[in-house]
Amino acid sequence: MTSTTLLFRDDAYASSCEARVLATTPEGGIILDRTVFYAQGGGQPGDVGTIVKANGEKFDITNTVYGADRSQVVHLVGADVASRFEEGETVEVQLDWPRRLKRMRVHTALHLLSVVLPYPVTGGSIGEGDGRLDFDIPDAGLDKAEITDRLNALIQRDAPVTERWITDEELDANPGLVKTMSVKPPRGSGRVRLVEIQEIDLQPCGGTHVRRTGEIGTVVVTDIEKKGKQNRRVRMSLVD
Repeated sequence: MTSTTLLFRDDAYASSCEARVLATTPEGGIILDRTVFYAQGGGQPGDVGTIVKANGEKFDITNTVYGADRSQVVHLVGADVASRFEEGETVEVQLDWPRRLKRMRVHTALHLLSVVLPYPVTGGSIGEGDGRLDFDIPDAGLDKAEITDRLNALIQRDAPVTERWITDEELDANPGLVKTMSVKPPRGSGRVRLVEIQEIDLQPCGGTHVRRTGEIGTVVVTDIEKKGKQNRRVRMSLVD
């Protein structure tokens, strides 16, 4: 089985690419040999956008997910549309870039939030310009204004955000890199991708991020919810 090459892993700013159709699915998906679309996972939604045939016809991609064995990416278009594509044909996929960029800004901001609040992360999600993390915190007393100030101070450092790879064995030897309790780092290829915010944070992550923290812009912590005896949900939003 031919795997889908994940172009977003090398360049999160690529907003379109040409690709070859590998197959279609009964559920209305199109599997491509390469893509810039992020497939849903790790709290980050799948990308949306359009797919363009060689004759110029455009169709909406409403979500992007992994196939059953996670080696292929499925672009969901609906069964009627998928039936119009043939194996081997060349297409172009185009991201809804404004939506993707907001998700990248939020995702990087959530990494910084995990630095401001250095507690085990029990869950999280990324929305359209907002996001949240759940923390295992034995004692509450969190202050929204204080967390907001500390978060924006890290953003204003304009630190570079880079990625590198380590082996599964190296990760096993450094379990402290993993902050999330419920979501495990993506494995299966024998190596794990690390996202590093220079001199601030380093953790496994398969998602998309901005190149520098300054690109996040100003954020605000909007709510802190009690979700159990030792669980606090911290919500934040982009200001602009």
